[in-house]
Amino acid sequence: MNKYYSVLVHEMLGNIVIHSNDKGVTALSIGEELVIEKDEIKNQGWALTAKQQLEEYFKGERQTFNLPLCIEKGTLFQREVWNTLSKIPYGSVWSYSDIAAEVQRPKAVRAVGGANRANPLPIIIPCHRVIGKDASLTGYAGNKIHQKELLLTVEGLTVQNGTVKI
Repeated sequence: MNKYYSVLVHEMLGNIVIHSNDKGVTALSIGEELVIEKDEIKNQGWALTAKQQLEEYFKGERQTFNLPLCIEKGTLFQREVWNTLSKIPYGSVWSYSDIAAEVQRPKAVRAVGGANRANPLPIIIPCHRVIGKDASLTGYAGNKIHQKELLLTVEGLTVQNGTVKI
């Protein structure tokens, strides 16, 4: 199975490395140093399609992604959480406890947080739309709260002093 990579450079987030194979998009890394060699970057396949859709998202021209996903890891619980994250509408936020209730595990709030951290496709599977019950921003992609704030702002939400104004 061929593997493809594409890189989108966003002025605020840095490098966004998109990984895909012949079946779909497999992973996305935000703000990371390039971990692949330049000669490995192939702007083709589903990686190229994802790159184009992400560019549209950042311009405010796209609210949903139309991509086949080929997630190669994750427990059954994590996959349930990721599926639920995909139901959060653009420009909306849900709390970790909302997600736990949706997957019928209301006491699994911390486990939901762990699944959020393990999300292989941030932005596409919108884990940035999950906030604390008190509307506060909480950890995102290695405690990069500024990334979460930026993504919520792209979607038209207002964030002040670490809290989403709902």
